[in-house]
Amino acid sequence: MNFLDFEQPIEELQKQIAHQQHGVHLTRPKTSIAELESKLHETRIDIYSSLTTWQRIQVSRHPDRPYTLYYIEQMSTNFIEMFGDRSFRDDKAIVGGFGELNGETVMFIGHQKGNNTKARQYRNFGMANPEGYRKALRLMKLAEKFNKPVVCLIDTPGAYPGEEAEQRGQGEAIARNLIEMVSLKVPVLCIVIGEGASGGALGIGIGDKLLMLENTWYSVISPESCSSILWRSWEFKEKAAEALKPIPQDLLALGIIDGIIPEPPGGAHSAPEEAAATLKAAIIANLSELKKLSAEERINKRIARYSNIGIYHTDTTE
Repeated sequence: MNFLDFEQPIEELQKQIAHQQHGVHLTRPKTSIAELESKLHETRIDIYSSLTTWQRIQVSRHPDRPYTLYYIEQMSTNFIEMFGDRSFRDDKAIVGGFGELNGETVMFIGHQKGNNTKARQYRNFGMANPEGYRKALRLMKLAEKFNKPVVCLIDTPGAYPGEEAEQRGQGEAIARNLIEMVSLKVPVLCIVIGEGASGGALGIGIGDKLLMLENTWYSVISPESCSSILWRSWEFKEKAAEALKPIPQDLLALGIIDGIIPEPPGGAHSAPEEAAATLKAAIIANLSELKKLSAEERINKRIARYSNIGIYHTDTTE
């Protein structure tokens, strides 16, 4: 298991527990495993209840954090992954397909990063190309055709910024998704499960509700990039993180998101099965609520929702 710098007390306690389990006693007098586990739980609660903005962003990028395919496998049955945009190729950074959730068929779509170096390269670190967003839109339209709800799991450092992606219409592909997602006739639930950066997140992020797991972030730009633009250095990334207000607690207060899904003490990576169970319950509850509305009501609410975000002034003078 990997540990972040502020997780060192957790790492030390886990080492003590492991040594005790193997008969090596590092503490005098001997501390029981039960006592150490209790202390570990308390330490996790203590550390994770007072995280800074930058620390939450670090947690969202934790290498052991569960990704889209893990959640889908844990939450649904009979998942059938679908591939390709029917135009260029299949983008491995975005996955999607039908799965059964609580007895109902749901279209799952999400970014996939990969859980080791080889997999991350294969998935392009969760940075989608235009064909990824076109695949996502194809699957959304398929869900609409069969009147099935759409659940989007967002976890990307941004859309792929390469020259070839721009040549194939990266901006147009994301813009097309924004327009089409607003008018989808089926319920659309979007959830940030890790990183939610810029247009890469927005490309599958327009829906009836936007939720975030507790230790995630959602912003037009990453703190590092913001720091490099404003101060010409990454050294001010923590200051930029505080100013951007990208974490769920800030975004809920600003009215950008609709709710925060709690994570286990120590983050989703410390108890992925528990995190998946909590996420599943939140999806079921919110889809149940959205299904009570007609398609027209949902679309009108979506339009109103995004029209009301931000502050602007219309000049009526001639």
